[in-house]
Amino acid sequence: MCGRGWLKLAWFKNKGALMNLDRLLQQCEGTPKVPPVAQWDPPLAGDMPLVIKADGQWEHEGRAFKRPALMQLLSSLLRQDPEGVCLVTPTERWRIDVEDCPFVIVEAQKRDGDWYLVTQYGDELRLDADHPLSITPLPDGETAPQVPVRFGLCARLSRNVYYQLVEAATSREQADGTLEIGIESAKQWHVLGYIDSEDLTENHGSASGAE
Repeated sequence: MCGRGWLKLAWFKNKGALMNLDRLLQQCEGTPKVPPVAQWDPPLAGDMPLVIKADGQWEHEGRAFKRPALMQLLSSLLRQDPEGVCLVTPTERWRIDVEDCPFVIVEAQKRDGDWYLVTQYGDELRLDADHPLSITPLPDGETAPQVPVRFGLCARLSRNVYYQLVEAATSREQADGTLEIGIESAKQWHVLGYIDSEDLTENHGSASGAE
């Protein structure tokens, strides 16, 4: 009986989550690519067992989503709220779990002297005063740049994009000898990271020894 009870609980819990998800999708049929979720103010209905992994992959109860179109649609309903990252429709709001940033920058292009970044869902933004790079912690404790995208949500730079920008970067020496590595875009300085003065000394010594 205990085993059958757990089976029933898991079955109906899973069915309930899927029904909630289906209802969210039905409510947003025919809406623009990115609906005006900032204008919607439904009450928080609870937590939905969805996770956005650090690499941007969506999971439902440990199982990865297989349909990119579904992730694209759900991503358009995301908003940062005081309670956390939520899926929002005109009548419902569900909190989900996000390991890092919900978006990932997968492409960078320089046009007319400015840098333009593109997320995995096709959002394009220009690095400027409204979309600056900032250095924030990763889940593993390291730090990396992120950039605001929409509705209070940010995107993490993918490794390939990060290296692309570093190759185009210049440096500025700080008062303590630290090098600030960054790029200019829209007349703004955007920081990609820092190199400590101790690291500079060690690398200089190694290069001198090699000679």
